[in-house]
Amino acid sequence: METLKNKREMFYPHVSVDCVLLGTNEDKLCVLLVERQVAGSNEKHYKLPGSLIYESEDLDTAAYRVLNEATGLKRVALKQFRSFGSPARTKNKEDVQWLENASKMKITRIVTVAYLALCKFGKKMTMGEMSDTLIWAPVNELPHLPFDHKEIVEAAGEEIRRWVDVEPGIVFDYLPSKFTAYQLRRIFEIIYNKTIDVRNFHKKMTAMEYVVQTDEVETGVNHRAARYYRFDKVKYNKLHSKFNKI
Repeated sequence: METLKNKREMFYPHVSVDCVLLGTNEDKLCVLLVERQVAGSNEKHYKLPGSLIYESEDLDTAAYRVLNEATGLKRVALKQFRSFGSPARTKNKEDVQWLENASKMKITRIVTVAYLALCKFGKKMTMGEMSDTLIWAPVNELPHLPFDHKEIVEAAGEEIRRWVDVEPGIVFDYLPSKFTAYQLRRIFEIIYNKTIDVRNFHKKMTAMEYVVQTDEVETGVNHRAARYYRFDKVKYNKLHSKFNKI
């Protein structure tokens, strides 16, 4: 049986993967962080879910392993979006010392390959002790992060905006099955980190044929009840089919 020690000896010390999971919580775009144990410190330290790769695994396999070990999630669509290879990544001696202690290897220069995924807040993570080591941190209010993890998170925010530009249907992954115009607008505001004019947005929403008005309205609210809408995925796929654009 392969021991943990043997697995550590199989780490490749120059390449790692880091996973960026973005979700929305309390009207903010957030990133999932995992606790990093720092010897001799009583404070909590956090980082992106990440690890050196094993000699025997490819990058995608490593990314899914890291995500599963950190969160318990398996059915998350990770997409490789960028590599980070500045020599300055390992300029902080404390970060390097922590990684050497964790990997039992001599660390010099590391190139990391970053993966990005969208995750609806509240998606079930690993239960038990692991759940206390995970936090959703607003991307605009990040705690101190090791290496260049802050830069990676910032790059992921830019990347998700590019995704939405090309594939606007992504935003509906963050919404319930029925939603108000306000909820839809807020998702766009959160992702793009800017205020959107209400009237202009309603005009754009009306042009979205795949946003279908329902007969339902809000109940039990202190303001004028808003109409509910739903996302018609079949119509969206037809409108955005690559075959229709040939």
